[in-house]
Amino acid sequence: MKNTEQAVLELIEIAGLKEKDILVVGCSSSEIVGKKIGTSSAMSAARAVYDAMAPILSKNGIYLAAQCCEHLNRALILEEEAAFSYGYEVVSVVPQPHAGGSFATTVYEHMKSPVAVEEIRAKAGMDIGDTLIGMHLKRVAVPVRLSITRIGEANLVCARTRPKFIGGERAIYRGEQR
Repeated sequence: MKNTEQAVLELIEIAGLKEKDILVVGCSSSEIVGKKIGTSSAMSAARAVYDAMAPILSKNGIYLAAQCCEHLNRALILEEEAAFSYGYEVVSVVPQPHAGGSFATTVYEHMKSPVAVEEIRAKAGMDIGDTLIGMHLKRVAVPVRLSITRIGEANLVCARTRPKFIGGERAIYRGEQR
């Protein structure tokens, strides 16, 4: 999916993602194929999105965290190395298309050493199909507008994060403008 590649490249640049950063992705394959979220799990759509983004993330050394669906309480699938590096507690579950979602299942099947965790604080996120990834972003989330607004039939909403501004009107902030 060419638009997935473009969206990932734009988000990496705009969010300033670097090696070892985490990108959380929520992806409704149902929405991609034009159906209501959670009703028409489509492994082929999930695989197409994964195949488009995985090489780009790998090349840049960015960890992918795939958000599971509500049936697994929006747990996340990521490489064991990332979970260990960030100190995330691993939980025991293996996603399936109808309990976790097609995208999380695809990611689990293709990672070297996949694990599930209940929560993370990612530096940026990509929400394909209104999956509600906000709970897994660092504070403060900032909307990112890309040239791509849809993946298939699904809405695409992205965010980056920035450090909190503290200190009031006399404070000087590093690297961010108000």
